Amino acid sequence: MKKDDTKMLTKMANTLRILSADMVQKANSGHPGAALGLADIMAVLSLHLSHNPKNPSWLNRDRLVFSGGHASALLYSFLHLSGYDLSLEDLKKFRQLHSKTPGHPEITTPGVEIATGPLGQGVANAVGFAMAAKKAALMLGEKLINHKVYCLCGDGDLQEGLSYEACSLAGLHKLDNLIIIYDSNEISIEGDTKIAFNEDIKKRFKAQKFFVLEINGHDYEAINSALKKAKKATKPTLIIAHTKIAKGAGRLEGSHHSHGAPLGEDVIKEMKANLGFDSNSSFEIQKDVKFRFESAVELGDLSEAKWRKNLENWDKKELLNALLKPNFAKIKYPDFKGKDLATRDSNGEILNAIAAEIEGFLGGSADLAPSNKTELKEMGDFIEGKNLHFGIREHAMAAINNAFARYGLFVPFSASFLIFSEYLKPAARLAALMKLRHFFIFTHDSIGVGEDGPTHQPIEQLSTLRAMPNFLTFRPADGVENVAAWKIALKSNLPCAFVLSRQKLKALPEAVFGSVERGAYLIKESKNAEFSLLASGSEVSLCLETALLLEQKGKSVNVISMPCFELFEVQDEAYQKRILQGKVIGVEAASAKELYKFCDAIFSINSFGESGKDKDVFAHFGFTVQSLCEFVLRV
Repeated sequence: MKKDDTKMLTKMANTLRILSADMVQKANSGHPGAALGLADIMAVLSLHLSHNPKNPSWLNRDRLVFSGGHASALLYSFLHLSGYDLSLEDLKKFRQLHSKTPGHPEITTPGVEIATGPLGQGVANAVGFAMAAKKAALMLGEKLINHKVYCLCGDGDLQEGLSYEACSLAGLHKLDNLIIIYDSNEISIEGDTKIAFNEDIKKRFKAQKFFVLEINGHDYEAINSALKKAKKATKPTLIIAHTKIAKGAGRLEGSHHSHGAPLGEDVIKEMKANLGFDSNSSFEIQKDVKFRFESAVELGDLSEAKWRKNLENWDKKELLNALLKPNFAKIKYPDFKGKDLATRDSNGEILNAIAAEIEGFLGGSADLAPSNKTELKEMGDFIEGKNLHFGIREHAMAAINNAFARYGLFVPFSASFLIFSEYLKPAARLAALMKLRHFFIFTHDSIGVGEDGPTHQPIEQLSTLRAMPNFLTFRPADGVENVAAWKIALKSNLPCAFVLSRQKLKALPEAVFGSVERGAYLIKESKNAEFSLLASGSEVSLCLETALLLEQKGKSVNVISMPCFELFEVQDEAYQKRILQGKVIGVEAASAKELYKFCDAIFSINSFGESGKDKDVFAHFGFTVQSLCEFVLRV
């Protein structure tokens, strides 16, 4: 590296520092420490990134993930300087309502690849991007897909178990397109990391089959050399960069007090003076620095133009178009009319039908595919095939598949037992926040799990899924409802959960009024109904049987199947009134408190489960025709 290069890199890094510090100071909120400490790395990394600020969605761009989303001020400064649609005014509105510069990166900001914030998510997302890129390169050819995935992370990311789960898979699959840069500043909110963290990170990642480099994170030549080596590596790379938190911030350099609070006007003025900036000016950008960063526009345009040139005589345009715009109308769904099946079984057939027609549809289970019925038969394993094997890593599975969904070519699903949705809820929540087309398959949906006992019997999980915004939760009562649910889900552009039974369920009669598309419908209707029994999943059949007994006792009863609470919730008042007649009684083998929105009473479970045969457990909690009938008559 030449002397002039070092001089310019110093100016670039210091500009990133000043902008980041000014953003946090003006907002009087934020995390300046990591941004200042990473500025030297970001300046050098800008020379290596292949991206086009004029087209942030260019398919073959390098992906840059800030797993430490609290360093968003640095990311926004870089994006502005590089020519993305992020103005200086946007930087000045950092952390303000409706701004393009929120506190942690969100995909509404041009140039942000994926929403990060909860630590560790970005590391797993980066692994997912790298896996998606490997799959895309195999399908489309390495001339078309050959980019790298860069991830900036810190101590907090590596302390979260999620990063360990994800990096284990990265090493297994030899993801040589993945470069993780670890900002090792040895500082956390409570002080020195040694109070809670003393791992040998180098040995940990070598054990996970990574290529590991260790450098001074403020030495431009060392940073540049490490990035060059990483780009040529034959396995995923971890660059351990030893840095000073709040580098350049005078008395706050190296202090945990710089992590989550503004530096203060006095410290910033002193820093500006020491770095050669006007101490009385804010958001200062020198022309030569802006020019150097903005070269990314011209270089990115050129790179994308060359890439598009390769498309001209390329023989896989049709495949690319099919991946970019999947045609869900061509799916040949199974016919389950009149068939008694566990909904996990009907769902397995549906998954295979979708995968057979949709090129980018893939997914896997957290080591439960035989139980979840999620194997895509005769479709091979990753990388060549469509079955992704995640091992017992629910959280990494969901975060990795979030990245598959964001990549632009794939429609992923993640599968586990409903009770283990707890292990992946943070990633599912981020899928909802981003409105990703990511499908969650949750089988063993109730106390019907039986002998596995209370630890494996979901009680409150269904309610927590239904409570999530931008998320649809389907609990179909038979195969026909299951097919209808999938048709809705694929059109919705939202993450969806399919909550499915282990035990066989009886096929339902046809709808009397309404449809699955509207969330709930009448499956049995009586004149001037005194009661309406409302249920989902396995409890719908119980309600139908109970209605017959109630009618023998002179009661007029309707039965409502509600496969999707959220869809019914948004229906117009007239439709809801037509469905909800008489005294409405919710029936669900779970906590089901949300059903009070529509119900006068709820027959549910207010404790954890019990261990025993499924029929015995259902009987213990009163889920029998006789017990439900007696409950209704008491309402």
